[in-house]
Parts: sequence; C-alpha cells; structure tokens
Amino acid sequence: MKYEWRKQEKDLYLPKQKAIKVEVPEQRFVSLKGVGNPNGPEFKERIETLYPISYGIKAGYKKYCQNKDLDFDDYVVFPLEGVWSLTKKGQQMDHLDKNEFSYDIMMRIPDFVPDEVIDSSIESVKEKKYQSLMEELEIIVRPAYEAIETLHIGSYDDEPASFELMNELATKIGRVRKSKIHREIYLSDARRVEPARLKTVLRYEI
Repeated sequence: MKYEWRKQEKDLYLPKQKAIKVEVPEQRFVSLKGVGNPNGPEFKERIETLYPISYGIKAGYKKYCQNKDLDFDDYVVFPLEGVWSLTKKGQQMDHLDKNEFSYDIMMRIPDFVPDEVIDSSIESVKEKKYQSLMEELEIIVRPAYEAIETLHIGSYDDEPASFELMNELATKIGRVRKSKIHREIYLSDARRVEPARLKTVLRYEI
C-alpha cells in the first residue's frame, strides 16, 4: 500500500484557514541549513539539492520493498518545509532584514524507511547527480511537540495576518508561543504559482 500524507495526515498538512492546536509527532528529515535571503541563489540551490535526494530515497525504498510483505511499499514524497529564525544581528535590528534569516530547509522521511536505505540511497544519488551541497546534508529527528497552525493563502510577505489568528487562539486557550522560531510547509511551488494563490502551512510551538 502507498502512504499518502494528504490522506493519512490531514491535520498536519491540510488545515483550513483557521488556527488550530495540533500534536506534532516525532519526525525525521533530510535537511540543509542556511543563512540569508530566501529569494537568493543559495536558497534555491538548497531546494534543488533536497528534491533529488528525497526522490532518491523514495526510489531506494521501493526497491527495498520488493518481495517483502510490509504495511507500506511506497509513499508520496512529503512537501518542502522550512524552520525559520533570525541571526543574532537580525534579532537586534528594529526592522526585518531578510538577509538575516536563519533557516533549516528540509523534507520529511517516513518513519518506516530503514536507516540503511536512506544512507545507500543518498550515496546512489551522489553518484548519479552530484552537487556540492550534498556534503552538508543532515538526517535529523525533531522531537514531538504541541503547536498552533493555520493555512496561509497568499504572499509570504502577508503572513503576519495569519500569525495574528494563531496568536489569538493561543491567548484563548491560555498558551504562549515558545519562541520566535516558526515552521512553514510549502504546499505550492512558488516557481509556478502566483503569490496570491500560494498555500503555506504556518506552525509554531506552544
């Protein structure tokens, strides 16, 4: 059976345009860290490194599943995610400077994919389509946490309005945002979708 995050994890990936509280389980990712403006070439290069790796792991897992009786023998690749913060300099500034963004851009790996499949798949991708940033790849596990999230539709620059909805819910249920760090899950491809129609899940820990 094929694991499809759009069907099996709707609460985490397909919320409506209202703030909700969610329980985010422990999750594993392939990730690349960076600093700077997400509109710049360095950020684009990181995305272009993560996608072949993620699809390579999926292909490696399908091959591993041959002749095995498993609950899931395939899966839909998870969407791109980003954990966003600011550098120390950015935190001290009286305005937002996108050049001072600090981020961890990543793509999730399902729990059922064995570590050895991940390692061998990454090496296989390196042999076929090597990129220098592949040497900076990390496999990370993010612990479970409680969060508030919402679906933001529109330009990334308009996200503050959606964060206000999230803050209102936090106040209503007597919780506080844990830090300025937040997560974005990109349901749309910004290269192909006009800004007004972009769909992004916004989430922060409480």
